[in-house]
Amino acid sequence: MHIDIDTDVCIGAGQCALAAPGVFIQDDDGFSTLLPGREGGGDPMVREAARACPVGAITVSDTAS
Repeated sequence: MHIDIDTDVCIGAGQCALAAPGVFIQDDDGFSTLLPGREGGGDPMVREAARACPVGAITVSDTAS
């Protein structure tokens, strides 16, 4: 799984960090970022976090094995 956060679109609502706190945090400016080492996801709540984003800044895609 690959997670992409469009930082030009993110408004810092924090819904991703609420939905999947083991993957997303808010940086010092309040915008979404991935916790170190979580770039590939793995948390079952990642897709829910992407759906919860009010501006659609998070894209989750499956990676080829």
